[in-house]
Formats: sequence, C-alpha cells, structure tokens
Amino acid sequence: MTAGNTVQAGGPEVIAEASRRRTFAVISHPDAGKSTLTEALALHAQVISQAGAVHGKAGRRGVTSDWMEMERARGISITSAALQFAYGDTVINLLDTPGHADFSEDTYRVLSAVDSAVMLLDAAKGLEPQTLKLFDVCRYRGIPVITFINKWDRPGREALQLCDELTDRIGLQPMPLTWPVGTAGHLRGVLDVPRGEFVRYLPTAHGTTIAPDERLGAREAEADLGADWTQAQEESELLRAAEGEFDASRFSAATATPVLFGAAVRNFGVRHLLDLLVELAPRPAPRADADGRIRALDAPFSAFVFKVQTGMDRAHRDQVAFARVCSGVFERGMVVTNATTGKPFATKYVQQVFGQQRSTVDTAYPGDVIGLVNATALRVGDTLYSGKPAVRFPGLPSFAPAHFAVARPTDLGRAKQFRKGVEQLGAEGVVQVLRSDLRGDAAPVFAAVGPMQFEVAAHRMDAEFGSPIRLEHLSYQVARRLADPSQRALVDKGRNSEILTRLDGADLALFADELALRLMVRANPGLALEPLVAEGG
Repeated sequence: MTAGNTVQAGGPEVIAEASRRRTFAVISHPDAGKSTLTEALALHAQVISQAGAVHGKAGRRGVTSDWMEMERARGISITSAALQFAYGDTVINLLDTPGHADFSEDTYRVLSAVDSAVMLLDAAKGLEPQTLKLFDVCRYRGIPVITFINKWDRPGREALQLCDELTDRIGLQPMPLTWPVGTAGHLRGVLDVPRGEFVRYLPTAHGTTIAPDERLGAREAEADLGADWTQAQEESELLRAAEGEFDASRFSAATATPVLFGAAVRNFGVRHLLDLLVELAPRPAPRADADGRIRALDAPFSAFVFKVQTGMDRAHRDQVAFARVCSGVFERGMVVTNATTGKPFATKYVQQVFGQQRSTVDTAYPGDVIGLVNATALRVGDTLYSGKPAVRFPGLPSFAPAHFAVARPTDLGRAKQFRKGVEQLGAEGVVQVLRSDLRGDAAPVFAAVGPMQFEVAAHRMDAEFGSPIRLEHLSYQVARRLADPSQRALVDKGRNSEILTRLDGADLALFADELALRLMVRANPGLALEPLVAEGG
C-alpha cells in the first residue's frame, strides 16, 4: 500500500494481520538474564546470526537491545527497547524492559503496550523484589504471564521449590510445559511435558549460535539417563496432579502460568519459549478508550504513545515516539490527529525498530509498535487517530517520585542547550521536571523514583545536549498532588514543604517526610492533597 491510497479502516485484512501479531514484554529482576534472553529469541528467529552478551568475552558484540552507552558500560538495561521481527508467519513485537527498580516507570509504560509478558526468574534466586512489583502490575492489568526459569546451567534451587514459590508468593498456578532433567548446574536437557519426550541440548561455542537439540522417546531417555529421567517424570507429574495440568483458559485469565526451564546464555530452551509464544500468547484484542468504549480492531487507525526517546541516532539527534497500534491500518504519510492537542500530525518519517537499527516502515497493523521520527510534538500518553469520531485512550500515570535535586548548568554560556535538554528529558520521562517562580527556569528540580535516574539525566545532558550539569539534592522525600491551586500559599509558607509545577501542569506539594506532611494536614484540615499512585502500585 502507499500513502496515497490510505485505508482508514479495514475488515478481514486487519483482523487477519492482527492475528499474526504477538506483542509481549520481558520482565525480571536485574541480572536475571533478560537482555540475554531477548538476544537469544532474536537469534532463534534467525534475524541475527550471532548472539552478543552485555559482559561477554573479547570479540562478542553488545546486546542488540542495549544500545545506550551507559547500558553497555554497566551491563544493565536502563531504558526499554523495541525489537520487531518475523518468526515463520508470525510478526513478533518484543519489548525489552529495564530490570532496575529505579526505572520501573519506564517498564510500567511498556506493560501498557503489550498483550502478554515473559517473567524471567533466576534459578538460584527465584522471585525477587522487582519481579514481584512487575508481576503486580501484570496482575492489575490482566496480562497473561509465561514463566521462564533461567540459568539452569548454573547451581540453583530445586525445580519444585521454585514452582511452589509461584503459588505461595503470588498465587499463580504453575503449569509446566518443560521440566529440567538433571539438577541446576548439571542440566542434561528437558522433558517436553506434553509430548513425553526428552530434548537434549547440544552446546555451541560460547552460546553465540543456535544450540541444536536432539529428541529421544521415553524408553530411549530412560535407558540413556536413568535416575535423572525418572526423577524429572515424577516431579512434573506431581505438579500436574496438583492442578498443574496445562489449561489455556487459566493462562488467558492470568491465574496460571506456563513454566519452562532453560539457559538463555547458552540458547537452551529458547526455541521452546518462542514456539509457545507463537502458539499461545494472546493476539491483539480491541481496547477500551478513556470513556470505556471498545475500539474495534478494524475501526479507523488509532494508536497511543508509550515511549519517547532521543539520542538513538548519534548522527541526527532525532526524537522517536514509540506508539502501539490499536486499530485499523497505519500507512506512512497519513495525516492523523493528536487527541491531546487536537492538532494534525504528519507521519512522514516512520521506522521499524530493531534495537538501535531502524528501517522505514510503510504499513502497520494492530499490535505493531512503530517509531515516529522527529516527533517533537508528541508526549507519552498521547493518542493518535484518523477519521471520526475522535478517540482517546487512557493516559499513563506518573509514579510518585521520592528523590529530588535542583539541576544547574555548569557552563552558563550553554543556556540554550540546557533548556532544550531539560525539556527533552521531561518529555521522555527520564525524570519528572518541576519548576516554580521562586526558583526560576534556570534552576528546575528533577524528581525521580530512584537515584540512578539522576545519573542517566546528568550523563545525557552532557553527552547528548552538550550542557554538563551539577545536581543539588533536596531533602524532600514525599510528594502529593495539590488539587486546588488556590491553596498553593498554604504549602509554600511551610518550613519543610514547597509547591512545584510539573511540565504537564500538575502542582506537586513536596514534604521533607511523612511527619511534615501530617503536620501540614493537621494545621490545614481542608488542604486538597491527592496521592500520586500508579496502577498496580
């Protein structure tokens, strides 16, 4: 299709194309192997020829999804990344997310744009604090979860113990589809539970290429593996007898989770996971708009922006807005309406994203993630649509910040670059930017969920915008939204409080601690303060 032949809505074509899409996120605690798994999935889809590692041996490339300089240096993901590729006849939209708790707001936005999630657990550590938080968001949003227990090539806990933890700590019934043969650290392969077959993984050099597998029937496996095979059969049967038999309806209802075992760094068990996603992961479904009306998949084009990012292309310093297509056919060149501003937006430059690599895309369907280039007019939470009636999807709430610092330029001669950088970081949500008449535009306050956000902001202000900054940390720890602007003076006159305005116009009341907040409320019973709480939090 071409831009001159724009399709505002489509019938069977849109439904058929949407059914080919699988849009999911990978979530985990830091160091569980999330970016390594992302790379391994791309390798098994044969869209890359060799896997990289964040902290690999000399000669190994960096992980495709970790493109930011700080990510490569630290070996962690600090921003979400979108990867789109084909696997057979299926179009995969894979969203890699930051594992570190300081960037949970970015992860939350990504989860608003997916239809399912892969929860990655470390075989030695099981459910960790950040994994629990992310699962709570999935539960709140009704997102089906597939569990992949990683690092089975290293010493770890028992498989049954890890599955019991899923039931006991988060109330999610495990349904094993593969089961490890051999203890953690001595993986001999897995039992393919539905087929009753043994799958032996054959290692490759440093795990950089697809690990071939060998299948044996039950009798052959018993003769070859002895007690290890018998134990795997008995354990998997024990779990299946305890309501662990696979049930697609419970998976879709997000009350039970398929469980697989493997080792992403060696590409063991990854093909099983990819095939499972194709077979069982939810297809894109109609979404409700902000008024609760259901937007049909074949309605005119609509999408919402869940991520804004600059600096992905060092040569051009362009800004990319990532949008999830919700309905209709998107065609490059079509003019759509931004529901937030009511203004038209021309989609001249649109790209398909694979980590930092990009290529022009002409057409997209529900479930796809598109990158709108030079989209300086777009903000996180904006809805784009074509035709009538207008549509607007629910906005994405901001997390309550707990850390605050005044940002000041170290070179006053670069004031223009400073203002541009601060505005951009605020638009992306790297930090929340707060201002007041008292402090002035030259001294904005950065507000963050976690202190590492300040490191990212300072690094990017220097590296991307050429305006080094110094941060003066404030003693505030608690933030509330002031619902009545006429009450600003009540907070501003307090000794341990201050009113600042966020870029979206919200007035935030900052307090030194919970005691200062309680004293303020006690002194002013009619003070209209509202908590800043994100979904699932």
